[in-house]
Amino acid sequence: MDAEVKQSKSRKITSRLAYSFGAFGHDAFYATLSTYFIMFVTSHLFDKSSGAQGTKMIAYITMIIAALRFVELAIDPLIGNAIDNTNSRWGHFKPWIVTGGTIGSVVLALLFTSLGGLNTSNPILYLIVFAILYITMDIFYSFKDVGFWSMIPAISFDSAEREKTATYARVGSNIGQNIVGVVVMPIVLMFSTKANSGQGDNRGWMAFGIIIAAVALISALAVAMGTKENDSELRKNTEKTTFKQVFKVLARNDQLMWLSLTYGIYTAGMAITNSLELYYFTYILGDASKFTLLGSLNAIIGVFAVLAFPPLAKKFSRRKVFFLAISVMIIALIMFALAGQSLPMILTSAVLFYIPQPLIFLVVLMVLSDSVEYGQLKFGHRDESLTLSVRPLLDKLGGAISNGVVGLTAVWAGMTAGATAGDVTSHGQAIFKLMMFGVPAAMILIGAFIFFKKVKLDEKMHAEIVDELEKTWSTHLETDETPAEIEKEDGITTLYRNPVSGKLISLDTVADETFASGSMGKGFAIKPTDGQVLAPFDGEVVATFPTRHAIGLRSDTGVLTLIHIGIGTVEMRGTGFVQYVEKGDHVKQGQELIEFWQPAIKKAGLDDTVMVVITNKDMPEFDYLKELGEDVKDSEDVLKLSNTGLSN
Repeated sequence: MDAEVKQSKSRKITSRLAYSFGAFGHDAFYATLSTYFIMFVTSHLFDKSSGAQGTKMIAYITMIIAALRFVELAIDPLIGNAIDNTNSRWGHFKPWIVTGGTIGSVVLALLFTSLGGLNTSNPILYLIVFAILYITMDIFYSFKDVGFWSMIPAISFDSAEREKTATYARVGSNIGQNIVGVVVMPIVLMFSTKANSGQGDNRGWMAFGIIIAAVALISALAVAMGTKENDSELRKNTEKTTFKQVFKVLARNDQLMWLSLTYGIYTAGMAITNSLELYYFTYILGDASKFTLLGSLNAIIGVFAVLAFPPLAKKFSRRKVFFLAISVMIIALIMFALAGQSLPMILTSAVLFYIPQPLIFLVVLMVLSDSVEYGQLKFGHRDESLTLSVRPLLDKLGGAISNGVVGLTAVWAGMTAGATAGDVTSHGQAIFKLMMFGVPAAMILIGAFIFFKKVKLDEKMHAEIVDELEKTWSTHLETDETPAEIEKEDGITTLYRNPVSGKLISLDTVADETFASGSMGKGFAIKPTDGQVLAPFDGEVVATFPTRHAIGLRSDTGVLTLIHIGIGTVEMRGTGFVQYVEKGDHVKQGQELIEFWQPAIKKAGLDDTVMVVITNKDMPEFDYLKELGEDVKDSEDVLKLSNTGLSN
């Protein structure tokens, strides 16, 4: 047993590390695309000799990027739905992560070139080819992005478990996002043939694009090889969402929509400031090489910010963490606006602006993940990738707005085509600071206000939703096979051994109406005297739950049973529970399935009563072998179940 537990832990560690590395490469790609590509376009794709023609081309390219991203906003939900409807030997997500990672990386490397000099020799053809390449890259990036982050709700139904997975991923993404800022100028200058006052040239930027593309591709392959999508009965839909239903499904989930509006406005403001930071170092401070210091600080401090999320969320709630993070960001923007050319104040302000970002991202990601179950309970249909596609859609919306604003700001402020800090006028600086600090601050505050007024889906509400969904899980344990069909010999009986030592009580007396009413099936309850749950018969594990407080079994004779530990224990999110078997395992009568710590349940103020129900559609004949109120050991038989009289 110890060897199995160690092996299971090893698999989890491998999976989390692979997922974290996947996030590293994924966000390195995203940071390059959203922040540094526009810098390449505005400052390095053309030189001073291009004059007004170069400025005009920069404006065209900027508008094309913004327009294509807005067009793709309508495509992303369809991408999410396509992933939801994908069934392959590798799962829903991995095929798209690998395909999207491969094509997206190749095209990104091409975009960091002049396409063989077309940008100046044939501008019209360059714009056409650029548009085709960009939309291709963006679509396949979306397949990878949606597939990657949609794996989180597939890994677990438990909100706390999702936090752990997302935290690992965010550590990787934080390092990936910021390592780009650390290496961008060193790599550009290393491969450049001309220093250009510390800004590098086209050759250096091309090398930078190729390196980032290679890292993103390798990380996508690591996710495919190192992770495993855990299946669950609850994840299975009887019908698929059609393309016509996609936007209807999204629109009717009110919590998803209000959160989307919040995040869409917030991320656009945040992206504008982030994208203009390198411009600040280049054209206000006058030393682009110092930007590496900011990337290094953010990479180090950002890891601690990510790791701080679980304890902060546990102590203060996600909602309070969100508003605390917003407050810090606003203070940072005010400080940044007043920093001038003081490097210590610039770095302090920029770091303070960055620290809250992973915290807000995780809050949003958790609420989005939890809205999967919210929608499932409300509408009876589960749409994981479709729901999770909203976040990358919103990131793209923010990116589209940001790219447009950044491109126009660069043109308005005179920060294009080989300009230096000395070329930027005081008027240009004023325009730049308004767009970098004033506009984002207003957008972030508007987003926070919407979140405060309209987003109500928190940890407690999600636990209640999952608890309600659990009450329907017995239907997922049902099968069209009756015990008589599994065992053709008529009159086969199953001796059902007591799974937990304790006092036998009537099921209709428990403090959970769903069990007490008999709607989930006939059975009994136990007031436990120890914390061991043993297999009541020889059979197969057909359902396990991430919260580890329940298990579904099917006997070799076809009897289906659900063993549920405690009332309201879903709120404990697995704390105090140890599970020794997995879905699909064959177990022997008396084998330990779950261990639970009764003091933990009582400390949480919950009832530790164990409910045991038979969930077959055609109920077997019951013969109770023990009297109510009797103390029963876990080695004693309590039921005799017969398939006599069941339909064939």
